[in-house]
Amino acid sequence: MASTVTGMPLDAAAIMSTVLEGILYGFSVLMFIGTIWTFTYKKRTRDVNRPIAAVAVFLFLLSTMHMVIDIIQLEDGLVKYRNTFPGGPTAFFADYTQETYVVKAALNLTQTLLADGVVVYRCYIVWKSARVMILPCMMWCAVAVCGGFTVYDLSLTSDANSVFTDQAGHWVTAFIFFTFTTNLFSSALLAYRIWTIERNISTVHTRRGIRPIVRVLVDAAVLYSAANLSAVICFALSNNGTYVIGNFLINPIISISFYMVFIRIAINEDTQDFLSTVSRTIETDRGIPLHYPMQTLQTAFRENNTSSWLK
Repeated sequence: MASTVTGMPLDAAAIMSTVLEGILYGFSVLMFIGTIWTFTYKKRTRDVNRPIAAVAVFLFLLSTMHMVIDIIQLEDGLVKYRNTFPGGPTAFFADYTQETYVVKAALNLTQTLLADGVVVYRCYIVWKSARVMILPCMMWCAVAVCGGFTVYDLSLTSDANSVFTDQAGHWVTAFIFFTFTTNLFSSALLAYRIWTIERNISTVHTRRGIRPIVRVLVDAAVLYSAANLSAVICFALSNNGTYVIGNFLINPIISISFYMVFIRIAINEDTQDFLSTVSRTIETDRGIPLHYPMQTLQTAFRENNTSSWLK
């Protein structure tokens, strides 16, 4: 039995979601500029963290491409093919076989994998344990597999309403679930590791330095997780809100989550003092001093996710 689809018509949803995405994209552009400034201000070229700078630029390019394609698609559905597409604008925006939809789905997958991968990598940098990272890595691989099948199955779907009942819907559900859990689980591991580090640092000043780190990680995780959870709820209710969140709003949210982690930690002096203390020596649970290079720790704490997340 086919489920009853609720929510606004897809042409109206396309207009609303493109406007909301434009607002979030503008905010992400400002945060991208702030991120680049933190990379380059009073620093020599060789001192710039190039891998993380590359991730920031890549996320910006992906979200920009996504925004441009959304505008093109909106113009095609409401102007160019308004009177020629069978079924009108509503049918146009329900046809996932269009090239613009396929490209957007591929961009969504690429950005999600990049953001979730950064979260998992940052967690590994802090834990330095391959055994701890087995489950997060498996979950990331599940995101890649489910995302790949999602893109493929959606490219064969000519009616968006059928997504809630056919095989593509199962892949969409699995994809959202795994990216949600990957981001949440990796963030929890990271926060727990930071908390255990704090217990082994006796100075009051460095204990205060832990709070901004935990706070920014929690904020980024909540932001991305809330977006994914909203998509899951809308999908479970067969509501077109899934279309708005999944196709339009997730991309700028991923970028914003990445930028907010880097900027908020980079500008906090107590956090820098804390990182300096940790970089000299960290007492592990076994009581063995574990030395971390300063650059490595700053790389770990300044990266995002988003996911993962912390996209």
